[in-house]
Amino acid sequence: MVMQVSMTMVSSVLLLVLLSFLSLNACKAQSQDSTPVYLYHNCSGSNTTANSAYQLNTRTLLNTFSSNSSAEFSNATEGASTTDTVRGLFMCRGDVLLELCRQCVRNATRRLLSECSLAKQGVIWYDECMVRYSNRSFFSTVDTRPRLGLLNTGNVSNQESFMKLLFRTINDTADEAANFSVGVKKYATKQANISAFQTLYCLAQCTPDLSREDCRRCLSGVIGDLPWCCQGKQGGRVLYPSCNIRYELYPFYRTIAASSPQPSPSPPLLLPPPTPSGGSSGISAGTIVAIAVPIAVAVLIFIVGICFFSRRARKKRHSVKEAKTAYDISTAESLQFDFGTIEAATNKFSAENKLGEGGFGEVYKGTLSSGREIAVKRLSKSSGQGGDEFKMEVEVVAKLQHRNLVRLLGFCLQGEEKILVYEYVPNKSLDCILFDPKRQRELDWTRRSKIIEGIARGIQYLHEDSRLRIIHRDLKASNVLLDGDMNPKISDFGMARIFGVDQTQGNTSRIVGTYGYMAPEYAMHGEFSVKSDVYSFGVLLMEIISGKKNSSFYQTDGAEDLMSYAWQLWKEGAHLELVDPILRESCNQNEVIRSIHIGLLCVQEDPDDRPTMATIVLMLDSNTVTLPTPKRPAFFVHSGTDANMPKELQFDQSIAKSIPMSVNEMSISEMDPR
Repeated sequence: MVMQVSMTMVSSVLLLVLLSFLSLNACKAQSQDSTPVYLYHNCSGSNTTANSAYQLNTRTLLNTFSSNSSAEFSNATEGASTTDTVRGLFMCRGDVLLELCRQCVRNATRRLLSECSLAKQGVIWYDECMVRYSNRSFFSTVDTRPRLGLLNTGNVSNQESFMKLLFRTINDTADEAANFSVGVKKYATKQANISAFQTLYCLAQCTPDLSREDCRRCLSGVIGDLPWCCQGKQGGRVLYPSCNIRYELYPFYRTIAASSPQPSPSPPLLLPPPTPSGGSSGISAGTIVAIAVPIAVAVLIFIVGICFFSRRARKKRHSVKEAKTAYDISTAESLQFDFGTIEAATNKFSAENKLGEGGFGEVYKGTLSSGREIAVKRLSKSSGQGGDEFKMEVEVVAKLQHRNLVRLLGFCLQGEEKILVYEYVPNKSLDCILFDPKRQRELDWTRRSKIIEGIARGIQYLHEDSRLRIIHRDLKASNVLLDGDMNPKISDFGMARIFGVDQTQGNTSRIVGTYGYMAPEYAMHGEFSVKSDVYSFGVLLMEIISGKKNSSFYQTDGAEDLMSYAWQLWKEGAHLELVDPILRESCNQNEVIRSIHIGLLCVQEDPDDRPTMATIVLMLDSNTVTLPTPKRPAFFVHSGTDANMPKELQFDQSIAKSIPMSVNEMSISEMDPR
């Protein structure tokens, strides 16, 4: 009898231990799946007015979605008037737990209300959900635009066989997702063995309001876009408003996915038969209960405590990590200058030491006590560059090491003073010489060619070779400094955006930069990418060749802008008329014509038609590389957008289209490669 009671107690303890492990795993899973990951959003359509009926209906609809606590998919309509009716829907990824789904929808609706407050159409993608709204009826309809491609830049070893396996597996996944009946979650996952050590994981999903045929047709579209997005890459996805697919070389979805068969119920735990009552040598049932119940309660309290404190610790670590990332450079004492040292070096920022004035403040020449000359950028207190831009520029430039990028020596942050200390370059910025009739003769074709190649190599480094992928967003002649040997050094990273190493594109509601150098998709839609910098480089290249500013070109030559003038001459075969007159006699005509050709390729309307900076460097270095035929530049102006806008800031409405580039699935602020 004693042995039977002991076995009962052992079984009870084992059961408690099992429950403890299950609870801990549930706690761990909950902690890992608690933060939705933002990917991208798009605002489109004509704008409504603030506090209009349409805007109020949009806000009501999205708030309804945000408060919906029991659905993974929902579509709804708000507004009685035909002109003010808003349709919307949200869908969570098929494997996402309901609580995380709710949080994702709440985050997505808040962001849409902020970023697309006046737009009549909007769509936002998170890793865990998608929310969209529109002034047109789109329920049960396949929508393929806007599209979004995301990729992992790592390449697979055998691309041909990998792509065959990928297409076969992703098509099987799409078939399974589409075969669910209307109203049922249209979601499926599959995996396939690449080798004995590597597995391919695939996911496909449609909005549940689509028919089986429409779902499969939508998925066929995104699968067809895989080469555009992710040819030969280790991971990627394509997202449409109505469907999406994804593949990776690691299990990115939950193993209890909707498409997986439900596990069979676990067999009941076999316990020894109860001990018959009576007998003097046994332990009574009351004693067993008195022992087991407190143990069970203690174990449950212990598990709850672990979950509570682990969550608090995780949030604290996350906050510390964010704070450290945002202000990591402030702890680098070796880079920090005392304000008194800066004042002494610049003679208290005297007018005699002032070198110029940039977009965010004034620049002074200084001399340290060691005799070293420095350039001091003192941010104005009223400038648009506040703490965020200051931290961005310090964080970016401190990590860069390239001969064609300006070198940051240190910084000063004291009270309201934000100061950056750079290496001093004696020839100031490129525009001071290039656009000065008296000094531009100092730049013969050999020097200009050297400057073009140096700028190209510096931007290539930012895009592809630095520890972080960086988009400058404000490349122009005044942000290119020239050292004593006329070597170019790219400066002014206050507008730069840091990406993860797998990213190439982003979106913003705050347009910063300089008109005339801005790519059209950025100026009009806030969509920036590495190809935005390529466009700016093309404009700068044309300015270096012609010796004239793009923005004011029409004032002296009767043309609408420098790009349209270059295109006209190119079509007429009069290439050399674009060249600065002081160069025509001495320049290498073939090199100049090839540079003009490259410049026209850089300013193409479609970002996909523009070459990468790596290709541009190759084109400039080698005469054997065949150049594609350029198309009409993007800013070939026929009609302006606003009659009150200065003519040089106007652009053709025909270029207002959205062509998202391939990006990685990390959020824009993420800086760690996956």
